[in-house]
Amino acid sequence: VQLQASGGGLVQAGGSLRLSCSASGNIFSGSTVGWYRQAPGKQRELVANSGGGWTNYADSVKGRFTISRDNAKNTVYLQMNSLRPEDTAVYYCNLKYWSEYWGQGTQVTVSS
Repeated sequence: VQLQASGGGLVQAGGSLRLSCSASGNIFSGSTVGWYRQAPGKQRELVANSGGGWTNYADSVKGRFTISRDNAKNTVYLQMNSLRPEDTAVYYCNLKYWSEYWGQGTQVTVSS
């Protein structure tokens, strides 16, 4: 399985970005998919994930970020609104199906 993330960039505080992550293979629909992020000097942390009919968010992004998935396109999205400087990080998509797979990461920078 290969994951290809896109959609990062530079945005001002209060702005929005949408991340996308496409997966190869045929296990997407039965998998748990999600987004993690890692800021400089910090550990990688879960942002949001989605399984069979459920979603889960870090407290820091609840009400601002929305994870969604299109199983027909093998793609997971992360809509990020009301971005804050503390959201600045490299964002990684993740897929779990027996094994765990990671995308290459996409940089999100929020300026104040």
